[in-house]
Amino acid sequence: MFAQQLTPVGESLALSALVALLPLVLLFVLLGGVRVAAHRAALIALGLAIVVSVLVFRMPAVQAFSSAAQGALFGLFPILWIVINALWVYHMTVHTGHFDVLRRSFGRISDDPRIQGVIVAFCFGGLIEALAGFGAPVAISSVMLVALGFPPVRAAVVALVANTAPVAFGAMGVPVITLAKVTGLPLGPISATVGRQTPLLALFVPLALVVLIDGRRGLRQTWFPALLSGVAFALGQFLTSNYFSTELTDIVASLSGALVLIALPRKPVDPQVRRDVFGDAAESEAARARVAQESLADIKNDAPSEVMRAYAPYAVIIVIFAVAQIPDVKKLLAGANVSFHWPLLDVRNASGKPVSGNTFSMALVATGGTLVALSGVVTAAILRISPGKALGEWISTVRQLLFPILTVTSVLALASVMNLSGQTTTIGSWIAGTGPALAFLAPILGWFGVAVSGSDTSSNALFGALQATAATQAGLSPILLSAANSSGGVLGKMISPQNLTIACAASKMLGQEGLLLRKVLPWSLGLLAIMCIIVVLQSTSVLGWMLP
Repeated sequence: MFAQQLTPVGESLALSALVALLPLVLLFVLLGGVRVAAHRAALIALGLAIVVSVLVFRMPAVQAFSSAAQGALFGLFPILWIVINALWVYHMTVHTGHFDVLRRSFGRISDDPRIQGVIVAFCFGGLIEALAGFGAPVAISSVMLVALGFPPVRAAVVALVANTAPVAFGAMGVPVITLAKVTGLPLGPISATVGRQTPLLALFVPLALVVLIDGRRGLRQTWFPALLSGVAFALGQFLTSNYFSTELTDIVASLSGALVLIALPRKPVDPQVRRDVFGDAAESEAARARVAQESLADIKNDAPSEVMRAYAPYAVIIVIFAVAQIPDVKKLLAGANVSFHWPLLDVRNASGKPVSGNTFSMALVATGGTLVALSGVVTAAILRISPGKALGEWISTVRQLLFPILTVTSVLALASVMNLSGQTTTIGSWIAGTGPALAFLAPILGWFGVAVSGSDTSSNALFGALQATAATQAGLSPILLSAANSSGGVLGKMISPQNLTIACAASKMLGQEGLLLRKVLPWSLGLLAIMCIIVVLQSTSVLGWMLP
């Protein structure tokens, strides 16, 4: 049996936390500073995490390696399982030419690339986040933007920054539901509080996207539709999370944001804008030429039946995920869940209670990846792809993702070692022990958790109860600070190594994770600062009236 220790270094929480941070510091330095390939950086950081867990936190080596294996399996299933199948659906639509039809359809909504970026990355990506999460929105949005003509780097950055406001209610509200479960606080007030924080982010995100796409000119020329989409998304998120359904929050919000843009009158865009957006990278030359061809007046009109087929894969995903949430269906699917004690693990927390990580649970059917795989089978039938060809596309997708698979499994192994050895708890306890400053630091703790694990759900599971306990001790609202953990966490998603790897894989930028990290880190930190200020003001009389 191994009991976690909070202060293994000189009985000092601060020193112990600083030592526990070393693997993460090394990972981000290798990625963003030294520019080591992501899979190598993750493996090196994993090695250091194991050394720290064994030599400093006194975790038995056998349990350290066993926890790494558990994290790697979690990286494969369910996280990579959903990414692989989401990209498989995309590759099938490319093979049949229906992705070009979909791209042209988006182009008819608006030929302005800045509005297209908001529709695809923010609205459509938000819808995919609502249904699936776990990297699928970044993967699908990135490839769609590249197909529209965006240079790969710009497409990946836009997809990553857009994947913020929807994350707390992603995957049918799982992060917020998990937060309520681990804290023991009622779901309604937590959902409502998160729904009064993340909508404020939604107001900024579309504006940030048009700046990323076209700089100050983009903001000057398209601020109104971008802001309008953000307002519609924010209202949808606020009203649904507070008064209707946690699970449906992002679906309503994303559709609201998209419908506003579709309803606006279409204005012609200066051709120079398209040249500037699509033409500043050598990789985009072919896409730029194609877009220029298709923007001519005599563009071929796609048959209505082909347009319906192009949208069919995503409609199928929506329907299958919606059906899976019906209580009776959900109960039936849950019958295939598997749960077992992980071999060679017997970890207790500092108070002597067994940690949840000793048990490994797998939702074999009721998980996003399996539902997307089922959607892929239906898609293959709709697009008239033979079983052999569909299987070939799936195998090809896996081959293309070999290095990302190694990166994601290594990062999740790193997170698992840090969690089970007590390193993460030590860091969290150090931050939580700041007293009144906790209101400012609570979102940072959530941000840190997502940056490490790549999942707002995991961050809430790690730090939710800690936030609630620390808030009570500091005389603050446990509901507010628990919600802040989730709301701050969404801003760590864009810098999480696994999400960076997914964006690189989808945009065909293998090994460029460090470049993306340097581009998105300022946005992550800037938006995080805004969220910290919001939470501080909500903890006082200035914005305290916002809380339920």
